[in-house]
Amino acid sequence: MDSKLDQRIETLIGLALEEDLDQAGDVTSLNFVPADHRSTGSINARESCVVSGLEIATRVFKKIDSNIEIDFVVSEGTALDLGDCAMKISGPTQSILTAERTALNFLQWLSGISTLTRSFVELVSHTKAKILDTRKTTPGWRLLEKAAVAAGGGTNHRMGLFDAVMVKDNHLVAENKASALEKGIRGVREIHPEIKIELEADTLEQVKTFLALEAVDVILLDNMTLEQLRSAVTMRDESAPTVLLEASGGVNLTTAESISETGVDYISIGALTHSATAVDLGLDLKSA
Repeated sequence: MDSKLDQRIETLIGLALEEDLDQAGDVTSLNFVPADHRSTGSINARESCVVSGLEIATRVFKKIDSNIEIDFVVSEGTALDLGDCAMKISGPTQSILTAERTALNFLQWLSGISTLTRSFVELVSHTKAKILDTRKTTPGWRLLEKAAVAAGGGTNHRMGLFDAVMVKDNHLVAENKASALEKGIRGVREIHPEIKIELEADTLEQVKTFLALEAVDVILLDNMTLEQLRSAVTMRDESAPTVLLEASGGVNLTTAESISETGVDYISIGALTHSATAVDLGLDLKSA
């Protein structure tokens, strides 16, 4: 696992457990479950979903008690039907119950993201379009949520402001001229030659201008109609075929397929991470 993701997971798990346990701990389990009691159980799908967050859930259980044993029944990104088992658990009952809700919170939310992502990916699978996520993520959760998008079959866009250039309309408030764009692009290429440069276009006239610029990798087509998207694709194919086109805005499960059929290369969807719904996964426990 990437060291940055590993550190982020540890931090989030620590914060989540701290807010759940505070100083007193799990007062219910401590007082109603014998310390020597052991249980076995499984985390099962209570609806169809694509599972994500298995390792994070495991680390929650292990953080509470290293004696808890976990057995993955499926791998990350597996589609589960109602009743399917995602993982099996055994160990001290007190410890399992103490970790249960925090582990499920991670697992249910991340699985919700991967499930929604898979729905979009399947809708556009007959085209070349790839489904991208955005920076519209839960603060502190970005690496985890983007990993869930990948588990659902989506493609990660830039991780942050540091690893790609995205020139949007608000960046052009100061100086909206082709010469200023060219100067900025040259500056980026001198300092960060490997970084992808993307420009946001609101109109076809902007698309035409951006296609004439050198060293532009991607043009984002913001809130354009299907007709405009098709026109942009034609313009690109005729003048700058190596430039990739990304459609964004107004994308949902009803519109994604028709957008993909315009010939764009990418479709970015903020809803993957800001509007997913946590799926229903539950722990079923019994005495060992």
